[in-house]
Amino acid sequence: MKGYIEEQTLFGHNDVIGFGDESSFVKEITRDKANYIIKKNHYSKKFYSASYIHLGIFINNELLGVLQYGYAMNPASQESVVKNTGIKEYLELNRMWLDDKAGRNSESKAISYSIKYIKRKYPAVKWIQSFADERCGCFGIVYQAANFKYYGEHESIFWTLDDEIYHNSLMTRRPELSKSAAILQEGKDRATSGKLRQFRYIYFIDKRCEKDCLLTEKPYEKYYHATDGELKGRFL
Repeated sequence: MKGYIEEQTLFGHNDVIGFGDESSFVKEITRDKANYIIKKNHYSKKFYSASYIHLGIFINNELLGVLQYGYAMNPASQESVVKNTGIKEYLELNRMWLDDKAGRNSESKAISYSIKYIKRKYPAVKWIQSFADERCGCFGIVYQAANFKYYGEHESIFWTLDDEIYHNSLMTRRPELSKSAAILQEGKDRATSGKLRQFRYIYFIDKRCEKDCLLTEKPYEKYYHATDGELKGRFL
């Protein structure tokens, strides 16, 4: 039976820590464990330091994936997407990884479960944004299955340095404020760049916010499978 997962706090009341059913659920895990799993398995080989919600994806009681939510790369950019949004009123799905052992549709189910958890645990959050890019081998089919709305694509520049991938925005970020920016800027003469298509999806928890969205909703792109160099594991 589906429902919220709770645990009793030291103060005697129950705290929501996850959502799901006996066969699959999402549940809070430590930042360190989530970061370790993402760094080991995600194609970027990097966790995002501004993530503050860390959920394990459990299937048959085995930890097979991670969802990390937090701020966007530019944390105060939310009003350029949906006006009248405070900085605590949105989330971005920063990282997701799911083991190949997970069954079909596990990604969209995990995302749906995580949204139910967020609605209860973080009631101030009004909408959630995420991006799929072509490294994943699809246009964001898991978001479509989870009822996200699609807001088009854009090209972003990414840099590869010592087998790690960095977003172009780190080239202009103050290095004293970002370890990744410092590494990329110091090694820029050895880094190589390339453009990738990214596809933006938004889920409106508070449906009233849709009227404040400054972007134009578009029909879903069609799904396609990766061919050459297909990635092991499933990522977002």
